[in-house]
Amino acid sequence: MHRQVGGPLLPAAEVDAAVGTFLRAGRTRWDEFDFDWPLADASRLTDGQRSAVEFITIIEDHLPGYFALYDEHFPLNESVEREVFVHNRELYHFSIRWAQEEDTHARTLFRYQVESGLASASGLRDSLAVEGQKKFAVDYADAVQFFTYPLVQEKATQLYYQNLRQVIDEPVLGQILNRLSRDEARHFTFFADMLQRYLVRYGDAVVEPVRAVIADFRMPLADTIRGYWRWALKIADTARYDHTDAYDYLIKVLNRAVDAKSDKVTELIDFIAACRTINA
Repeated sequence: MHRQVGGPLLPAAEVDAAVGTFLRAGRTRWDEFDFDWPLADASRLTDGQRSAVEFITIIEDHLPGYFALYDEHFPLNESVEREVFVHNRELYHFSIRWAQEEDTHARTLFRYQVESGLASASGLRDSLAVEGQKKFAVDYADAVQFFTYPLVQEKATQLYYQNLRQVIDEPVLGQILNRLSRDEARHFTFFADMLQRYLVRYGDAVVEPVRAVIADFRMPLADTIRGYWRWALKIADTARYDHTDAYDYLIKVLNRAVDAKSDKVTELIDFIAACRTINA
């Protein structure tokens, strides 16, 4: 059932402005055909690096589940009032492009596994379906939370791709990780722009929803992949992987958005910093 998420919404013109900035920054696009696939060679990867590729392929491949969240909570049908529909239509301009880019990530990582000898195409399709058929859900009540969660997730993913790139010695995978990390940086910038606009317009009213996201944050599929945390620790041994690395960037967004910070905003920044320290 599609039901509009609660909480305040930005004016459609502000969403349009954020989307326009995002689209202008991504006018140069790439796809899976941009790589010299005969050079892909998984024998140049360590066991940990091979495991990392398998892990990030699963995460990226769950795109239909992620995209469905926005389709479900920001519906484009007669169930919402006209003003809400107009907002959701502007947001859709982002979400459909975002989905296309993330799907390119999934297709490219899939092809890398096949071309490099990590997996067979048929076997990989079946294994990805095991996780792909599981529902991805986040229990958020406010619209701002649907921008806060991916802000952290996209930045954490970007940082991991950069870290993994630094430790591998395989040129094709290195090129792929460069492309992926640049895309994730652009996605983060969009979500940061949206959150900043929320803070400027609504101030203290969005502090508690943002705090709730951080208080119970889990990376995508953390609750559905069997052995997720063991696997996450394994890939962290290969390249630094800690989603709380992204919290420093969230704090910067909060600081940029609010010149004269209220007590609630200050407490939120302190709370996020404490979460970062605890997990460091």
